[in-house]
Amino acid sequence: MSEYKVRYKSNHNVVFSCKYHVVWCPKYRRDVLVNGADTRLKDIIQQVCEETQSEILEMEVMPDHVHLLVEVDPQFGIHHLVKLIKGRSSRLLRQEFRWCRTRLPSLWTNSYFVSTVGGAPLEIVKQYIEQQKHV
Repeated sequence: MSEYKVRYKSNHNVVFSCKYHVVWCPKYRRDVLVNGADTRLKDIIQQVCEETQSEILEMEVMPDHVHLLVEVDPQFGIHHLVKLIKGRSSRLLRQEFRWCRTRLPSLWTNSYFVSTVGGAPLEIVKQYIEQQKHV
């Protein structure tokens, strides 16, 4: 098992290292994240994470789901970050890509999967996310 060095961050109140693996899907698991929508989604996620001082460690957008490995300030919270990403991306992608409007009543499901990254070394989780594009 490989070792990894934990880097701590600070927000002036809390010193933290909170990394999360998040997965979410379009409604009905439709293959709508294609033909440029996938690239635009990555841009939107990057922008939201920059605005919230969250660090993307790994990201993979598949036609029917998204994997994100991200470090988030615990006082901001992973739920708030996912809510911002899903809300903004739904609005923008549905405006810019017609098939995101016509094939779905809303872009995302209300649910998502989240797991703290602690039991497995970060490199293992990064490797898993990277391998998802070949599945």
